[in-house]
Amino acid sequence: MDPPTMWRATTVQACGLWPFAAGSGAPMTGVPLGQHLFTGASVCGDPLSWFTRARYISNPSLFMLGMPGLGKSTLINRMLIGLSATGVVPLVLGDLKPDYADTVRALGGQVISIGRGLGGINVLDPGAMGAAAARIGGDAGQVLMSEAHGRVLNMVAALITIVRGRPVDDHEQSVLSAALHLLRERMSRGQPPLLADLLAVISEGPDRVRAVTLDRGDDSRYRDAVDPLHRSLLGILDGPLGGTFASETSTRIDPAAPAVCIDISRIGEADTQLTAAAMLAAWSDGLGTVAASHALADAGLAPRRWFFTVLDELWRPLRAASGIVDRIDALTRLNRSLGLGDAKITHTLKDAEALGSDSDRAKARGFVERAGMVVCAGLPRAEMEELGRVVGLSEREISLVSSWSSPPGWATTGDNDEPPGRGRFLIKVGGRPGIPIRVAITDTERELHNTNTRWSPNDAGTMYEGMPTTVPVIDGRTA
Repeated sequence: MDPPTMWRATTVQACGLWPFAAGSGAPMTGVPLGQHLFTGASVCGDPLSWFTRARYISNPSLFMLGMPGLGKSTLINRMLIGLSATGVVPLVLGDLKPDYADTVRALGGQVISIGRGLGGINVLDPGAMGAAAARIGGDAGQVLMSEAHGRVLNMVAALITIVRGRPVDDHEQSVLSAALHLLRERMSRGQPPLLADLLAVISEGPDRVRAVTLDRGDDSRYRDAVDPLHRSLLGILDGPLGGTFASETSTRIDPAAPAVCIDISRIGEADTQLTAAAMLAAWSDGLGTVAASHALADAGLAPRRWFFTVLDELWRPLRAASGIVDRIDALTRLNRSLGLGDAKITHTLKDAEALGSDSDRAKARGFVERAGMVVCAGLPRAEMEELGRVVGLSEREISLVSSWSSPPGWATTGDNDEPPGRGRFLIKVGGRPGIPIRVAITDTERELHNTNTRWSPNDAGTMYEGMPTTVPVIDGRTA
């Protein structure tokens, strides 16, 4: 039987229905998420709405933990859809499965595929920041161009770090910066240089580049200073990263797109170098687009836009390269000033313990501590107790969420049964009591988001990972 329609009304409107009406303190600001697990009240929320409109949180960020297969990415997909309807621009800067590409297409957004034989990114291309700087002009345009130069320099240094397995030396960064300045002056407007052009300048050794090496006119001193850098750039061009980063950008991010997804799912899981490089390049390009948008808005040349970034499967990029930890750490500290909210998704807090250095592990643990919203799907009790020391969980909340990580009973048939925790989440904000919700998806969401496609027979209907199939009704309309 179909469930009865649920209505929410004030005591004045529904006084004749007493005592069947139930009051609730569930928040109603933001994207409709689902129903309160105990009261049945509708629950709405997302990091941007709770930061800008409701003022429930002081940082527009969300951190989600939970065991695989319980619907974490499905809940984030719902937030993408709801926020897009309010004018917020979703940015999925490195979709690893992919979980969000179909949703972004349905929103009329842009999906860019990165990988061998699919598409690449020219890391020397200033992209949207360069175009915005030229449009703004004057001192403000020059400041934006200088920032674009810094992003390009950091991205080249990050690629070299990935190839070497250690950071770039200080004098090598000076050589790269001088060479990039010279390249920008030599190249015609609108024609960004390539890594091969950068290598040619360093090999040529013009006076401007030689000056920062302190060669004092001695060619052997210059070669000793730049040869390690020269070898590393050759390693990028002729190694596993060359096919993706050595040519022109295949598809630039459209600053006017209603949503953007950079799909890197075709890169193999074992290819950690290319995964790390693609993630760093995607984040550099995406956040450069955000900075360009705000610069144009500050100059009165474009309307103000807000952004919502998603980083799913956080454990993969964290383990790929230490540079990603630093970039995500900076994002979580500066997202308020950048005009964007973010959602980070992983399985457990123990994912941070596998990082290579103590500093990286400490930075990764800080992601949870600084998050405005912490959302928990089913987790083992030991994991919930550890999380409770960070976000302050009660014994009842720990028991509730840990019960969601249990599998179905042995007597189930397997046809229509699902894990008890599928579609159930606990939302924690500061020291407030958690809000347990049950998310029900619509048919459209079910068609857009299926993370179990490889387990579906070709001639059978879609097998869906995520949620119960009832549709919530809010004020007479389906959510």
